[in-house]
Amino acid sequence: MKLDHERAPVLEALADYHRQGRTSFSPPGHKQARGADPAVREILGDAVFLGDVLASGGLDDRLTRGRVLERAEELMADVVHADHTFFTTCGSSLSVKAAMLSVAGPHERLLIGRDAHKAVVSGLIIAGIEPVWVEPQWDAERHLAHPPSAADFDRAFDAHPDAKGALVTSPTPYGTCADLQAVADVCHRRGRPLIVDEAWGAHLPFHPDLPTWAMDAGADICVTSVHKMGSGLEQGSVFHLQGDLVPPQLLKMRSDLLSTTSPSVLIYAGLDGWRRQMALRGKDLMGGALDLAARLREDIERLEGLHVNDRDDFCGAGLADDLDPLTVTVEVDGLGITGYRAADWLRRHREVDVHLNDHRRIGAQITHGDDEETTGELIAALKDLVAAAPGLRPVPGVAVPPPAELRLEQARLPRDAFFGPAEDVPVQEAAGRIAAEMITPYPPGIPVVLPGERLTEPVLRYVLTGRDAGMNLPDPSDTSLETIRVTADPE
Repeated sequence: MKLDHERAPVLEALADYHRQGRTSFSPPGHKQARGADPAVREILGDAVFLGDVLASGGLDDRLTRGRVLERAEELMADVVHADHTFFTTCGSSLSVKAAMLSVAGPHERLLIGRDAHKAVVSGLIIAGIEPVWVEPQWDAERHLAHPPSAADFDRAFDAHPDAKGALVTSPTPYGTCADLQAVADVCHRRGRPLIVDEAWGAHLPFHPDLPTWAMDAGADICVTSVHKMGSGLEQGSVFHLQGDLVPPQLLKMRSDLLSTTSPSVLIYAGLDGWRRQMALRGKDLMGGALDLAARLREDIERLEGLHVNDRDDFCGAGLADDLDPLTVTVEVDGLGITGYRAADWLRRHREVDVHLNDHRRIGAQITHGDDEETTGELIAALKDLVAAAPGLRPVPGVAVPPPAELRLEQARLPRDAFFGPAEDVPVQEAAGRIAAEMITPYPPGIPVVLPGERLTEPVLRYVLTGRDAGMNLPDPSDTSLETIRVTADPE
């Protein structure tokens, strides 16, 4: 049956709610903005409160007989070529956990690329899953990790044939992509499902010049953050399912275990509206964004001291399989500064925020919401940064270890280390001890240290020099890193 993508069930039900003039004696307590603080109403506007209604017993009746959410999810599945789609209002951090729990359980093994987001590690802690880490493809020259190859997953399955499935992150926050078709083939030859954390890839289905979408590549579950590259509100996430390796009822059950019982209709409406926007105009909008990003890349490359990473830098043998050109990664070390210093200067002096920064790069995401005016502001700000760079006070360098020294031994299950007896020790005494917490540069949110990993001098030196250079490390219990939380017994 052909579905009508002109429809937007959540938005239509919300319009009906207001048209019918319903009076609610249930949450939310602001009662359609009437009870909200006047100062809050002035800043947010009443539209936010008017869209904030109960999902059941408000947007739909108490038994959800109108199937409002189900119809919106069916339309979303149709437009991205999935069998089933589920909306969540707790971000892809929840979605990826639900996906993991639907594939593996306590003390069962799951193959995972070691460049996974901290949300994946949180899933391991919650579920008690045993990770089998699959090494990323390291670019030692640029100090960057790209997704593991299909051959890497194949070898990991050979070594651990009892693994319940695999999880790969693609695209990465730097826009680099795995050969998802090849990874899916590796999994399916063994009858195992593939989960793709495609949080940065909500836009991929809507233009042929973008990297391959996970569902089209044969992935079984795909997790997508619509708020990142789409038009959804923050925390708007969906996960898609196809094939028969993961039952949809099981995936929904695992999601319900983690989800809120008070979902935001505002976020549902954003997801629903974005799907309609992409179904009707997605190719044109994405095409315009691609053209804009291409011009931006050329303009930045002309600025002295800056280099825009492209396919020649990131793709090829031993590197990534593909690159999303809408993720514009700019090396700033040619200016003699770090990405942390560049991001701070752009925000403080030119009111420009970038989405990613590390010891040598900044990243700008270009979406269909950008235009010549916004990219022009970025170019003008970068020109000013180039001019200002010689006068910026020097910052300490970051001691990034080579790939072999960056990886740590997984001495215990993440769950056991996280929940077991622990103590705080001075960082100078932490080498050789087993971490009981995560240490994660954010962005991009990929942990350097996981609970259960044995700490080493090179990794400790990396995070300490990173801290001194401006790296954001929000996870440790002592964010100053004077002390580190480790398991109470060394062994």
